[in-house]
Amino acid sequence: MSDKKLATVAVRTGIESDTQFNAVVPPIYLTSTYGFPQLGELPQYDYSRSGNPTRNMLAEALAELEGGAGAIVTNCGTAAINLLVSALLGPGDLVVAPHDCYGGTYRLFNTRAEKGDFQVRFVDQTNPQAVAEALALKPKLVWVETPSNPLLRIVDIAELCAAADKVGALVAVDNTFLSPILQQPLALGANFVVHSTTKYINGHSDVLGGVLVAKSEEQAEHLAWWANCIGATGAPFDAYLTLRGLRTLAPRMRMHEENSAQILAFLQTQPLVGQIYHPSQPSHPGHEIALQQQKGFGAMLSFEIAGSQAQLETFVRELTCFSLAESLGGTESLICHPASMTHRAMSDEAQAAAGLKPSLLRLSVGLEDPADLIADLAQAFQKAAEVAA
Repeated sequence: MSDKKLATVAVRTGIESDTQFNAVVPPIYLTSTYGFPQLGELPQYDYSRSGNPTRNMLAEALAELEGGAGAIVTNCGTAAINLLVSALLGPGDLVVAPHDCYGGTYRLFNTRAEKGDFQVRFVDQTNPQAVAEALALKPKLVWVETPSNPLLRIVDIAELCAAADKVGALVAVDNTFLSPILQQPLALGANFVVHSTTKYINGHSDVLGGVLVAKSEEQAEHLAWWANCIGATGAPFDAYLTLRGLRTLAPRMRMHEENSAQILAFLQTQPLVGQIYHPSQPSHPGHEIALQQQKGFGAMLSFEIAGSQAQLETFVRELTCFSLAESLGGTESLICHPASMTHRAMSDEAQAAAGLKPSLLRLSVGLEDPADLIADLAQAFQKAAEVAA
Protein backbone atom coordinates (compact mmCIF):
# COMPACT_ATOMS: atom_id res chain seq x y z
CA MET A 1 0.00 0.00 0.00
CA SER A 2 1.27 3.48 -0.88
CA ASP A 3 1.03 6.52 1.36
CA LYS A 4 -0.44 8.67 -1.40
CA LYS A 5 -3.74 10.46 -0.96
CA LEU A 6 -6.85 8.87 -2.50
CA ALA A 7 -7.20 11.47 -5.27
CA THR A 8 -3.61 10.86 -6.29
CA VAL A 9 -4.10 7.08 -6.38
CA ALA A 10 -7.19 7.51 -8.54
CA VAL A 11 -5.36 9.74 -11.01
CA ARG A 12 -1.90 8.15 -11.13
CA THR A 13 -2.58 4.40 -11.17
CA GLY A 14 -1.10 3.00 -14.38
CA ILE A 15 0.27 6.32 -15.60
CA GLU A 16 3.63 5.86 -17.38
CA SER A 17 3.48 2.09 -16.96
CA ASP A 18 3.89 1.37 -20.69
CA THR A 19 7.38 -0.02 -21.29
CA GLN A 20 7.09 -0.51 -25.06
CA PHE A 21 6.35 3.01 -26.29
CA ASN A 22 6.41 5.03 -23.03
CA ALA A 23 2.78 6.09 -23.39
CA VAL A 24 1.70 8.27 -20.46
CA VAL A 25 -1.81 6.78 -20.42
CA PRO A 26 -1.65 2.97 -20.33
CA PRO A 27 -2.85 1.13 -23.46
CA ILE A 28 -5.90 -1.09 -23.56
CA TYR A 29 -5.41 -4.84 -24.05
CA LEU A 30 -8.40 -6.13 -25.95
CA THR A 31 -6.97 -9.55 -26.74
CA SER A 32 -8.94 -12.57 -25.58
CA THR A 33 -5.97 -14.95 -25.54
CA TYR A 34 -2.21 -14.83 -25.05
CA GLY A 35 0.72 -16.78 -26.47
CA PHE A 36 2.65 -19.29 -24.37
CA PRO A 37 6.46 -18.83 -24.44
CA GLN A 38 6.85 -22.54 -25.04
CA LEU A 39 5.14 -25.81 -24.28
CA GLY A 40 4.73 -26.31 -20.55
CA GLU A 41 5.67 -22.74 -19.61
CA LEU A 42 2.76 -20.69 -18.28
CA PRO A 43 2.72 -16.95 -19.09
CA GLN A 44 1.45 -14.29 -16.70
CA TYR A 45 -1.74 -14.11 -18.77
CA ASP A 46 -3.25 -16.94 -20.77
CA TYR A 47 -6.94 -16.04 -21.30
CA SER A 48 -8.71 -12.75 -20.56
CA ARG A 49 -11.47 -14.29 -18.48
CA SER A 50 -8.88 -15.26 -15.89
CA GLY A 51 -6.59 -12.26 -16.25
CA ASN A 52 -6.21 -9.11 -18.33
CA PRO A 53 -3.69 -6.25 -17.88
CA THR A 54 -6.27 -3.49 -18.31
CA ARG A 55 -8.78 -5.06 -15.92
CA ASN A 56 -6.05 -5.86 -13.40
CA MET A 57 -4.89 -2.24 -13.43
CA LEU A 58 -8.38 -1.11 -12.48
CA ALA A 59 -8.56 -3.82 -9.81
CA GLU A 60 -5.26 -2.66 -8.30
CA ALA A 61 -6.46 0.94 -8.18
CA LEU A 62 -9.75 0.05 -6.49
CA ALA A 63 -8.09 -2.29 -4.01
CA GLU A 64 -5.68 0.46 -3.00
CA LEU A 65 -8.45 3.06 -2.73
CA GLU A 66 -10.42 0.77 -0.41
CA GLY A 67 -7.38 -0.41 1.52
CA GLY A 68 -7.86 -4.03 0.46
CA ALA A 69 -5.46 -6.84 -0.37
CA GLY A 70 -7.00 -7.49 -3.78
CA ALA A 71 -10.01 -6.83 -5.96
CA ILE A 72 -11.98 -8.62 -8.66
CA VAL A 73 -13.54 -6.48 -11.38
CA THR A 74 -16.83 -7.96 -12.58
CA ASN A 75 -19.20 -7.28 -15.47
CA CYS A 76 -21.73 -5.46 -13.23
CA GLY A 77 -22.44 -4.75 -9.58
CA THR A 78 -24.90 -7.61 -9.27
CA ALA A 79 -22.24 -9.98 -10.60
CA ALA A 80 -19.93 -8.87 -7.79
CA ILE A 81 -22.62 -9.68 -5.22
CA ASN A 82 -23.35 -13.02 -6.89
CA LEU A 83 -19.64 -13.82 -6.96
CA LEU A 84 -19.37 -13.26 -3.23
CA VAL A 85 -22.32 -15.46 -2.26
CA SER A 86 -21.30 -18.13 -4.79
CA ALA A 87 -17.81 -18.31 -3.32
CA LEU A 88 -18.80 -18.17 0.34
CA LEU A 89 -22.21 -19.74 0.83
CA GLY A 90 -23.70 -23.18 0.46
CA PRO A 91 -27.02 -24.85 1.34
CA GLY A 92 -27.84 -24.19 4.97
CA ASP A 93 -25.58 -21.13 5.26
CA LEU A 94 -27.33 -17.93 6.30
CA VAL A 95 -26.85 -14.40 4.98
CA VAL A 96 -28.34 -11.54 6.97
CA ALA A 97 -29.27 -8.60 4.75
CA PRO A 98 -31.02 -5.25 5.28
CA HIS A 99 -34.75 -5.22 4.64
CA ASP A 100 -34.40 -1.91 2.77
CA CYS A 101 -31.55 -2.85 0.43
CA TYR A 102 -31.39 -2.16 -3.31
CA GLY A 103 -34.14 -4.05 -5.13
CA GLY A 104 -31.70 -6.01 -7.31
CA THR A 105 -29.83 -7.22 -4.24
CA TYR A 106 -33.10 -8.21 -2.59
CA ARG A 107 -34.16 -10.11 -5.73
CA LEU A 108 -30.82 -11.96 -5.98
CA PHE A 109 -30.76 -13.04 -2.33
CA ASN A 110 -34.45 -13.92 -2.21
CA THR A 111 -34.46 -15.91 -5.47
CA ARG A 112 -31.33 -17.90 -4.68
CA ALA A 113 -32.62 -18.61 -1.19
CA GLU A 114 -35.88 -19.92 -2.66
CA LYS A 115 -33.79 -22.28 -4.80
CA GLY A 116 -32.09 -23.60 -1.68
CA ASP A 117 -28.64 -22.23 -2.53
CA PHE A 118 -28.46 -20.65 0.93
CA GLN A 119 -30.76 -19.03 3.48
CA VAL A 120 -31.51 -15.32 3.83
CA ARG A 121 -32.97 -13.23 6.62
CA PHE A 122 -33.92 -9.61 5.90
CA VAL A 123 -33.84 -7.39 8.98
CA ASP A 124 -33.89 -3.74 9.93
CA GLN A 125 -30.18 -3.29 10.60
CA THR A 126 -30.84 -0.02 12.43
CA ASN A 127 -32.79 -2.01 15.04
CA PRO A 128 -30.34 -3.44 17.64
CA GLN A 129 -32.77 -6.14 18.79
CA ALA A 130 -33.45 -7.34 15.23
CA VAL A 131 -29.71 -7.48 14.53
CA ALA A 132 -28.98 -9.35 17.76
CA GLU A 133 -31.69 -11.93 17.00
CA ALA A 134 -30.31 -12.45 13.50
CA LEU A 135 -26.72 -12.79 14.68
CA ALA A 136 -27.83 -15.34 17.26
CA LEU A 137 -28.59 -17.61 14.31
CA LYS A 138 -24.83 -17.54 13.51
CA PRO A 139 -24.93 -16.38 9.89
CA LYS A 140 -22.03 -17.01 7.52
CA LEU A 141 -22.31 -13.55 5.96
CA VAL A 142 -23.76 -10.19 6.97
CA TRP A 143 -24.57 -7.90 4.04
CA VAL A 144 -24.58 -4.18 4.82
CA GLU A 145 -25.75 -1.25 2.72
CA THR A 146 -24.97 2.14 4.22
CA PRO A 147 -26.29 4.62 3.30
CA SER A 148 -29.14 2.40 2.19
CA ASN A 149 -30.90 2.66 -1.15
CA PRO A 150 -33.18 4.64 -1.28
CA LEU A 151 -33.91 5.78 2.30
CA LEU A 152 -30.25 6.48 3.15
CA ARG A 153 -30.43 4.74 6.50
CA ILE A 154 -27.08 4.55 8.28
CA VAL A 155 -25.59 1.45 9.86
CA ASP A 156 -22.71 1.63 12.32
CA ILE A 157 -20.20 -0.44 10.37
CA ALA A 158 -17.63 -0.83 13.15
CA GLU A 159 -20.23 -1.86 15.70
CA LEU A 160 -21.90 -4.37 13.38
CA CYS A 161 -18.55 -5.83 12.30
CA ALA A 162 -17.52 -6.35 15.92
CA ALA A 163 -20.80 -8.08 16.70
CA ALA A 164 -20.58 -10.25 13.58
CA ASP A 165 -17.03 -11.27 14.38
CA LYS A 166 -18.12 -12.60 17.76
CA VAL A 167 -20.39 -15.16 16.04
CA GLY A 168 -17.89 -15.96 13.28
CA ALA A 169 -19.70 -14.08 10.51
CA LEU A 170 -18.02 -12.24 7.66
CA VAL A 171 -19.22 -8.75 6.70
CA ALA A 172 -19.57 -7.26 3.24
CA VAL A 173 -20.50 -3.61 2.70
CA ASP A 174 -22.03 -2.10 -0.42
CA ASN A 175 -20.17 1.21 -0.69
CA THR A 176 -21.68 2.33 -4.00
CA PHE A 177 -23.46 5.45 -2.70
CA LEU A 178 -20.32 7.03 -1.20
CA SER A 179 -17.31 5.57 -3.06
CA PRO A 180 -13.95 5.08 -1.31
CA ILE A 181 -13.47 8.84 -1.38
CA LEU A 182 -16.14 9.29 1.30
CA GLN A 183 -16.17 5.93 3.15
CA GLN A 184 -13.78 3.01 3.63
CA PRO A 185 -15.56 0.06 5.27
CA LEU A 186 -12.51 -2.22 5.42
CA ALA A 187 -10.84 0.19 7.83
CA LEU A 188 -13.94 -0.09 10.02
CA GLY A 189 -13.74 -3.88 10.27
CA ALA A 190 -15.50 -5.18 7.14
CA ASN A 191 -14.09 -8.18 5.25
CA PHE A 192 -15.36 -7.20 1.81
CA VAL A 193 -16.48 -4.10 -0.06
CA VAL A 194 -18.69 -4.14 -3.15
CA HIS A 195 -19.34 -1.40 -5.68
CA SER A 196 -21.42 -1.06 -8.75
CA THR A 197 -18.64 0.74 -10.62
CA THR A 198 -21.35 1.72 -13.12
CA LYS A 199 -22.17 4.50 -10.68
CA TYR A 200 -19.75 7.04 -9.17
CA ILE A 201 -16.52 5.20 -9.88
CA ASN A 202 -17.07 5.33 -13.65
CA GLY A 203 -19.28 8.37 -13.30
CA HIS A 204 -20.49 8.80 -16.88
CA SER A 205 -23.42 6.36 -17.26
CA ASP A 206 -21.81 4.69 -20.25
CA VAL A 207 -20.46 1.37 -18.97
CA LEU A 208 -21.59 -1.44 -16.67
CA GLY A 209 -19.22 -2.81 -14.09
CA GLY A 210 -18.71 -3.98 -10.54
CA VAL A 211 -15.91 -4.73 -8.12
CA LEU A 212 -15.47 -6.93 -5.08
CA VAL A 213 -12.61 -5.91 -2.79
CA ALA A 214 -11.26 -8.32 -0.16
CA LYS A 215 -9.43 -7.32 2.99
CA SER A 216 -7.24 -10.43 3.09
CA GLU A 217 -5.00 -11.79 0.36
CA GLU A 218 -6.33 -15.30 0.95
CA GLN A 219 -9.92 -14.22 0.36
CA ALA A 220 -8.88 -12.19 -2.70
CA GLU A 221 -7.26 -15.26 -4.25
CA HIS A 222 -10.27 -17.40 -3.41
CA LEU A 223 -12.65 -14.91 -5.03
CA ALA A 224 -10.43 -14.56 -8.11
CA TRP A 225 -10.57 -18.34 -8.60
CA TRP A 226 -14.35 -18.27 -8.38
CA ALA A 227 -14.63 -15.29 -10.72
CA ASN A 228 -12.71 -17.21 -13.36
CA CYS A 229 -14.70 -20.37 -12.65
CA ILE A 230 -18.15 -18.83 -13.12
CA GLY A 231 -17.16 -16.23 -15.73
CA ALA A 232 -18.00 -13.14 -13.69
CA THR A 233 -15.05 -10.98 -14.77
CA GLY A 234 -15.48 -7.76 -16.72
CA ALA A 235 -14.46 -6.91 -20.26
CA PRO A 236 -11.16 -5.07 -20.95
CA PHE A 237 -12.78 -2.15 -22.77
CA ASP A 238 -15.23 -1.65 -19.89
CA ALA A 239 -12.31 -1.65 -17.46
CA TYR A 240 -10.50 0.91 -19.62
CA LEU A 241 -13.50 3.25 -19.59
CA THR A 242 -13.97 2.79 -15.84
CA LEU A 243 -10.30 3.53 -15.15
CA ARG A 244 -10.63 6.70 -17.20
CA GLY A 245 -13.67 7.72 -15.15
CA LEU A 246 -11.92 6.84 -11.90
CA ARG A 247 -9.26 9.48 -12.52
CA THR A 248 -11.78 12.27 -11.88
CA LEU A 249 -13.59 10.58 -8.97
CA ALA A 250 -12.36 12.93 -6.23
CA PRO A 251 -13.26 16.25 -7.89
CA ARG A 252 -16.55 14.81 -9.16
CA MET A 253 -17.56 13.71 -5.67
CA ARG A 254 -16.81 17.18 -4.32
CA MET A 255 -19.01 18.85 -6.92
CA HIS A 256 -21.77 16.23 -6.56
CA GLU A 257 -21.86 16.98 -2.83
CA GLU A 258 -21.82 20.75 -3.29
CA ASN A 259 -24.73 20.59 -5.72
CA SER A 260 -26.75 18.21 -3.54
CA ALA A 261 -26.35 20.49 -0.51
CA GLN A 262 -27.95 23.34 -2.46
CA ILE A 263 -30.74 21.08 -3.73
CA LEU A 264 -31.40 19.88 -0.19
CA ALA A 265 -31.68 23.43 1.12
CA PHE A 266 -34.14 24.27 -1.65
CA LEU A 267 -36.31 21.20 -1.05
CA GLN A 268 -36.70 22.18 2.60
CA THR A 269 -38.58 25.31 1.48
CA GLN A 270 -41.14 23.54 -0.72
CA PRO A 271 -44.73 22.94 0.47
CA LEU A 272 -45.12 19.85 -1.73
CA VAL A 273 -42.08 18.19 -0.14
CA GLY A 274 -42.81 15.90 2.77
CA GLN A 275 -40.16 13.94 4.62
CA ILE A 276 -36.63 14.29 3.30
CA TYR A 277 -34.07 11.51 3.66
CA HIS A 278 -30.44 12.65 3.80
CA PRO A 279 -27.78 11.85 6.44
CA SER A 280 -26.58 15.46 6.62
CA GLN A 281 -29.78 16.46 8.42
CA PRO A 282 -29.35 16.42 12.23
CA SER A 283 -32.83 14.86 12.49
CA HIS A 284 -31.88 11.97 10.18
CA PRO A 285 -31.52 8.66 12.08
CA GLY A 286 -27.85 7.76 12.08
CA HIS A 287 -26.64 11.33 11.51
CA GLU A 288 -24.08 11.09 14.33
CA ILE A 289 -22.84 7.71 13.05
CA ALA A 290 -22.45 9.17 9.57
CA LEU A 291 -20.31 11.96 10.98
CA GLN A 292 -18.00 9.35 12.50
CA GLN A 293 -17.59 6.88 9.65
CA GLN A 294 -18.08 9.01 6.54
CA LYS A 295 -15.95 11.81 5.08
CA GLY A 296 -19.03 13.37 3.50
CA PHE A 297 -22.74 12.81 3.03
CA GLY A 298 -22.81 12.02 -0.67
CA ALA A 299 -25.10 13.28 -3.42
CA MET A 300 -28.04 10.89 -3.14
CA LEU A 301 -31.21 12.12 -1.47
CA SER A 302 -34.81 11.04 -1.33
CA PHE A 303 -38.03 12.80 -0.43
CA GLU A 304 -41.74 12.18 -0.32
CA ILE A 305 -44.27 14.22 -2.25
CA ALA A 306 -46.79 15.68 0.22
CA GLY A 307 -49.57 15.66 -2.32
CA SER A 308 -51.54 13.44 -4.64
CA GLN A 309 -50.34 10.86 -7.14
CA ALA A 310 -51.40 13.24 -9.91
CA GLN A 311 -49.19 15.95 -8.45
CA LEU A 312 -46.26 13.53 -8.21
CA GLU A 313 -46.70 12.48 -11.83
CA THR A 314 -46.96 16.11 -12.98
CA PHE A 315 -43.83 17.09 -11.03
CA VAL A 316 -41.79 14.29 -12.59
CA ARG A 317 -43.14 14.91 -16.07
CA GLU A 318 -42.35 18.63 -16.05
CA LEU A 319 -38.67 18.23 -15.11
CA THR A 320 -36.17 18.95 -17.88
CA CYS A 321 -32.82 18.81 -16.04
CA PHE A 322 -33.57 15.57 -14.17
CA SER A 323 -33.97 12.48 -16.35
CA LEU A 324 -36.47 9.86 -15.19
CA ALA A 325 -34.19 6.83 -15.07
CA GLU A 326 -32.70 4.16 -12.86
CA SER A 327 -29.02 4.09 -11.84
CA LEU A 328 -27.10 6.97 -10.28
CA GLY A 329 -23.71 8.58 -9.93
CA GLY A 330 -23.37 9.98 -13.46
CA THR A 331 -22.59 13.54 -14.47
CA GLU A 332 -26.28 14.04 -15.32
CA SER A 333 -29.00 14.44 -12.70
CA LEU A 334 -31.59 11.66 -12.44
CA ILE A 335 -34.89 11.21 -10.68
CA CYS A 336 -36.27 7.80 -9.81
CA HIS A 337 -39.53 6.43 -8.40
CA PRO A 338 -38.17 3.48 -6.36
CA ALA A 339 -41.51 1.70 -5.86
CA SER A 340 -42.05 1.26 -9.60
CA MET A 341 -38.45 1.28 -10.78
CA THR A 342 -35.37 0.19 -8.80
CA HIS A 343 -37.35 -1.73 -6.16
CA ARG A 344 -40.18 -3.16 -8.23
CA ALA A 345 -38.71 -6.65 -7.69
CA MET A 346 -39.88 -6.39 -4.08
CA SER A 347 -43.45 -7.28 -3.23
CA ASP A 348 -45.81 -4.60 -1.95
CA GLU A 349 -45.52 -6.17 1.50
CA ALA A 350 -41.71 -6.10 1.41
CA GLN A 351 -41.72 -2.48 0.23
CA ALA A 352 -44.08 -1.51 3.02
CA ALA A 353 -41.94 -3.30 5.61
CA ALA A 354 -38.88 -1.42 4.35
CA GLY A 355 -40.68 1.91 4.50
CA LEU A 356 -40.76 2.49 0.74
CA LYS A 357 -43.84 4.58 0.06
CA PRO A 358 -45.43 5.18 -3.37
CA SER A 359 -44.88 8.90 -2.75
CA LEU A 360 -41.09 8.50 -2.50
CA LEU A 361 -38.75 9.97 -5.12
CA ARG A 362 -34.96 9.57 -5.26
CA LEU A 363 -32.55 12.11 -6.73
CA SER A 364 -29.06 11.48 -8.04
CA VAL A 365 -27.71 15.02 -8.17
CA GLY A 366 -25.39 15.55 -11.11
CA LEU A 367 -22.81 18.11 -12.15
CA GLU A 368 -25.03 20.65 -13.89
CA ASP A 369 -25.05 24.21 -12.61
CA PRO A 370 -27.04 24.07 -9.35
CA ALA A 371 -28.93 27.24 -10.28
CA ASP A 372 -30.36 25.47 -13.32
CA LEU A 373 -31.27 22.40 -11.28
CA ILE A 374 -33.06 24.48 -8.66
CA ALA A 375 -34.91 26.51 -11.30
CA ASP A 376 -36.04 23.28 -12.94
CA LEU A 377 -37.30 21.85 -9.66
CA ALA A 378 -39.07 25.11 -8.85
CA GLN A 379 -41.00 25.23 -12.11
CA ALA A 380 -41.95 21.56 -11.80
CA PHE A 381 -43.23 22.09 -8.25
CA GLN A 382 -45.22 25.09 -9.48
CA LYS A 383 -46.85 23.00 -12.22
CA ALA A 384 -47.62 20.24 -9.73
CA ALA A 385 -49.17 22.71 -7.29
CA GLU A 386 -51.62 23.79 -10.00
CA VAL A 387 -52.98 20.23 -10.20
CA ALA A 388 -55.90 19.41 -7.95
CA ALA A 389 -54.80 17.38 -4.96
